[in-house]
Amino acid sequence: MNQLIFFGVDMPQPIHAPRYRTPLPTTRGTRLPWLLLAMLLTMLLAMLPATAAPKPASVPDEDGYALWLRYAPLQGAARAQLQDQARAIVRLAPSSPTVEVALAELRRGLSGLLGQAPATVHAPRHGALVLARGADLPQAVRDSPALAAALAAAGSEGYVLRRIRLQGKQVFLVAANTDAGLLYGSFAWLRAAGTGAPLASASTPRLALRVLNHWDNPDRHVERGYAGQSIWDWWALPDLIDARYTDYARANASLGINGTVLNNVNAKADMLTPAFIAKAATLAKVFRPYGIRVYLSVRFSTPLELKETASADPLDPAVRAWWRRKANELYQAIPDFGGFLVKANSEGQPGPQDYQRSHVDGANMLAEALAPHHGAVMWRAFVYAPGGSKTDDRAKQAYDEFSPLDGQFAPNVLVQVKNGAIDFQPREPFHPLFGAMPGTPLMMEFQITKEYLGFSTDLAYLAPLFRETLSSDTHRAAPPGRRHTVADVLEQAPGRLSGMAGVANIGTDRNWSGSHFDQANWYAFGRLAWDPRADARALADEWVAQTFSRETRVRDAVSTMMMDSREAVVDYMTPLGLHHMMGSGHHHGPAPWVDNLERPDWNPVYYHRAASDGIGFDRSATGSNAIAQYAPGLARLLADPRTTPEQQLLWFHHLPWDYRMASGRTLWHELIGHYDRGVDAVKAMQAQWAALAPDIDRRRHQETAARLQRQLDNAQLWRDACIAYFQSVSGLPLPAGVTPPRYGLDTYRQLRFPYAPGNG
Repeated sequence: MNQLIFFGVDMPQPIHAPRYRTPLPTTRGTRLPWLLLAMLLTMLLAMLPATAAPKPASVPDEDGYALWLRYAPLQGAARAQLQDQARAIVRLAPSSPTVEVALAELRRGLSGLLGQAPATVHAPRHGALVLARGADLPQAVRDSPALAAALAAAGSEGYVLRRIRLQGKQVFLVAANTDAGLLYGSFAWLRAAGTGAPLASASTPRLALRVLNHWDNPDRHVERGYAGQSIWDWWALPDLIDARYTDYARANASLGINGTVLNNVNAKADMLTPAFIAKAATLAKVFRPYGIRVYLSVRFSTPLELKETASADPLDPAVRAWWRRKANELYQAIPDFGGFLVKANSEGQPGPQDYQRSHVDGANMLAEALAPHHGAVMWRAFVYAPGGSKTDDRAKQAYDEFSPLDGQFAPNVLVQVKNGAIDFQPREPFHPLFGAMPGTPLMMEFQITKEYLGFSTDLAYLAPLFRETLSSDTHRAAPPGRRHTVADVLEQAPGRLSGMAGVANIGTDRNWSGSHFDQANWYAFGRLAWDPRADARALADEWVAQTFSRETRVRDAVSTMMMDSREAVVDYMTPLGLHHMMGSGHHHGPAPWVDNLERPDWNPVYYHRAASDGIGFDRSATGSNAIAQYAPGLARLLADPRTTPEQQLLWFHHLPWDYRMASGRTLWHELIGHYDRGVDAVKAMQAQWAALAPDIDRRRHQETAARLQRQLDNAQLWRDACIAYFQSVSGLPLPAGVTPPRYGLDTYRQLRFPYAPGNG
C-alpha cells in the first residue's frame, strides 16, 4: 500500500489524501460551455467578501523576529499626543551600561513610534522625557510625599512613571531607585505608549526571581523544543557572540524577566568544567546590562563523574569542599552568577537519595556553597522513583517526599514545584504542595513550550492556564473574607525568596518560538512572573496591540481567539479531567491505548483507567486518596463528584459511563460532546483568522493559517482516535447524530511518529 507522511507519521494512503479536481473537458464540442462556467466562477469569486481579498501592499510582510518590540508607527492624534510627551530625552541618572541600554531603547522605541528619535539633551525642557533615579532628582522633588511614597514602594526593581514639574518645566518622569528599575520603567513607558494605555503608572515585581529554564543541551538539541536548535552555540562560544543573544536579553528585559538557566535540567557534568564556565561567562556579560543573571542546571553527581571525588554523598566533607571550590570558581568568572537548578532522584537522575540522604541534605549542601555569594538553589520537586512509583498514585509522590521536610531547607533554597502534580498537562488541578509548606519558599514552574498542547503547531494561549493555577484557592488559612491562592503562596512574606520559572519555548527559528502565536506565551509568562495577578485577557490585548495591530476591532478579534484556544485544546485532547494520554516518547498525538511501557505510570491506561464499568482515576478515599493532600475544606469538595468541578472530574473520580452530568447528559455523551466542541472551536478560529486577512501582513497571516489547518487535522485525529478507543472499551454505541471516527481503532493504533521534534 502506498504511504504518506502525516504529522511525520507513516499512514495508509487514504488518510488525508489530496483532493484532485476533475480536469476540464477540452474536446471541441464541449469547450464553450466550460468557458462560460469559468467566467461565471470568476464573477462569483469577485463577489466574495472583502475578507478574502489579498492584503494591500501598505501592510508589509514581517517574519516575527521583532516579537512585541516592533514599535510600529503611531498615527494621527496618538502620534501627536506622544510627541508632546517626548519632545526630548533627558538623562539625569549617571551613565552605566544598564542606563545606556535604557536610553538606547527609548530612542529606538520613539524612533519607531514617531518616525524619528527625539534629541537627547542635558537639562529639562517642556515636554521632555526624563530618566532619573530618585537620588538624582532635586531634594524638593524627592521630598514630594506622593513621589517619595511611590519610590519607596518601588523597591530595587520597580519604577514610577508620572508627569511632574522639574526645574520649572513640565516633564514626564521615568524614575526608579536603581538602574534596573529605570530599564524596566523605560520598557513599561514604551509599552504604554505603543498600546494606548495610560502613560502614568507605578509597578514593582511581586516575585524576586523571574526565570526562564532552557532545556537546551550542549549539542544544541532542545528537549521538548519546537522552534529549532538551541540559540546557545556552545561550540562557537566564548569566541563568537551571536547578535541574537542581545536581542534575547532585550526581549526578556522588556517583560521583567531577570534570570535564565542556560541548560537542561537533565544536566551534563561537563557544564561545570572550566571550558563551559567560560562560555557561560560570555553570555552573562551580554545579559548583565539587561538585568539578567545566569544560572546553571547542575548534575548532582558532577564531582564524582569528573573523577574529582570518591562519591557524591552530600554529607561527605570532601564533596562539600568540592562544591565550595566550584562555587568560588563560578563567581570568579561570573560575579553576578545566580545559582543552581537541580533535578535529583527523578527519572533516573542522581541525587542524595542514592546515599540514603534527603532532599534537604542535598539542597542545603549546595546552598552552603552558594550562600557567601548570595546565590540561590532551585531544587525541583518533580520526583518519581526510576523503578516504579513508590505510591499507588504518582500524583502523590512529590507531596509525600517534600511536605515532611517543610522548614528544614536553608534560607537560600527554593523548592521549585510544577503547576500540577503530574506533568504540564493541558489541564491539571494545582499541585497540593502549594499551601502545604508554609515554612519553605516555593517557586512555580510553568511550561511555556507546549510539550502536551500540540507543540508549536496548535494555537494555545497559555495565560488562562497560568492564571487558572495562580488564582486557585488552596483553602489554607487566610484573613477573613479572603481566599488563600497559589499566588499568595508564591509571594510569601517580605524578605523571603520568591520566584516563578518557565520552561522556555525559544529556539533558532526566525520567529523565535516556532509559531507567531507561541510568542504570546513567552510574553504572558514574563508579565505574570512580574505580577501573578495580572489578567490573561489584558495581557492578550497588550501582546496583540504590539505584535499585530492596535486597531480595536483587530485586537479584540485576535484576543478572543487566543482566550478560547487553550480550552479548545483541552476539549479535543483531554476533556473532563483526563490526562497523560499522549504517544510515547515524543508526547505528541493520541495514544490512550498504550499499556506496554516498562513502568506502570508511563502508560496512559494507568491514568484514564477506562473499562466497561467507567472511566477516570479514583483519587478519593476509595481510591488513592490523593485528595487528602489538599486542605480539609477543599478535600471535602473533591471527595464528592457532585461538588468536584466538572473540568477536573475524571482526574479525581472513576465514574460509570452513564453517570449523569450537570447538562443532563450521560458521561459518555458529555465526553463525546467535548471532543466535538474542541474540533468545532478550531474551525471557528480558522474562520476568525481568515476574516482578518486584510489587517495582517501576508506572510504572518498565511503562516498562521497553515498552522490552523494543521491544528484542525490534529484535533480531528485526537477526537477520532480517542472516541474509537473509548467506544471499544465501553462497548457503548455512539449517541444519535454523532459522526463516527473516520477510521477503525486499529488504524489509529498503528500510528508512528518516528521524527517528532523535541524528543527527550
